[in-house]
Amino acid sequence: MKRAGPLLALLLAACSSGTAPDNKAQPPQDLEKAAIERGLVRNPADTDIAGLYARDTDRVCIVPDAELGYRIGAFVDYGDRITCSGTGRASRVGESLHVEFGEDGSCSFDAKYDGDKIAFPGALPDGCNKYCAKRASYAGLEVTRLSESGAEAAAMRDANGKRLCGGGN
Repeated sequence: MKRAGPLLALLLAACSSGTAPDNKAQPPQDLEKAAIERGLVRNPADTDIAGLYARDTDRVCIVPDAELGYRIGAFVDYGDRITCSGTGRASRVGESLHVEFGEDGSCSFDAKYDGDKIAFPGALPDGCNKYCAKRASYAGLEVTRLSESGAEAAAMRDANGKRLCGGGN
């Protein structure tokens, strides 16, 4: 039995690679990147922004436009005629969606876009107030994609029946 101890130590040493274990900390895996690679989450870089987005009574439509790049319309309805309704243009850079309502540029801001959701910032320029009635606001508006159909987006109307992305009425 006394000889088994050194023999066991010799066998263990022979199985060892002789190199010290690599204790370098591996960088943490980005969960969003891992989900995109596995197909669980849509890659924002591979998606077109055009489509119809909604949450409750809030709606956003985006359609391609040869002159503007994209036309955007947004409608918020809190009931009792407390609404916002506006149209303009949009452009995308990565996960940022630049939105400009109206012609004068007084309601211009960057929203977050993740491939399925659009989130307007919590604070918007004062120029955005002219698109809203009473206490309504676009601030903090968050909508999720309902459809990628340009026809459905173009058909979206506000409370007065105005088509916000389709042109005309």
